[in-house]
Amino acid sequence: MKLRGKRIFLRPPTPADFREYASLMKISKPAFREWLGGFKGRKQFNDYLQRCGRDDFYGFLIGRQEDGAIAGNMNLFNIVRLRVQFAIVGYFVGAPHVRQRHATEALQLMLRFAFRKLKLHRVEARIQPHNAASIALVKRAGFTREGYSRRLVKIGGQWRDHERWAVLVEDWRPLRRK
Repeated sequence: MKLRGKRIFLRPPTPADFREYASLMKISKPAFREWLGGFKGRKQFNDYLQRCGRDDFYGFLIGRQEDGAIAGNMNLFNIVRLRVQFAIVGYFVGAPHVRQRHATEALQLMLRFAFRKLKLHRVEARIQPHNAASIALVKRAGFTREGYSRRLVKIGGQWRDHERWAVLVEDWRPLRRK
């Protein structure tokens, strides 16, 4: 399954993507160390591929339309059905691709997928409080800050606080195409 945007696309990862993805993680590590932690190579990538096969996880690589290069990833996970109908979105854009609006377009594609295809009611994002770029990204997509979770996720050996942001299907504002 491929989700197509104007400048980027989302597609599931394959084993053949390991080298390009690992290279992107390596060159991005100095810029994003406190948000990502360390990349553990093939084992971590293979674990990611396995999670992509589960019913509660949709993992996509962000690819550039112009050349197919991997710019990052976007994942929808912890999907809960029944009366809740919600998931968490997580994302990463590699250092060479920041500030090019790839994440903005990718998040819109993911929300369209979540709300229209999966029929979810709510999508949440968990963001470290000092990650201004990520907070700006979710605000543009219509997310609302709902709370603060102390020491929520262990990253790089340290428990990190996160803000909780969410968007409901009725609040989602698809960006207008220009």
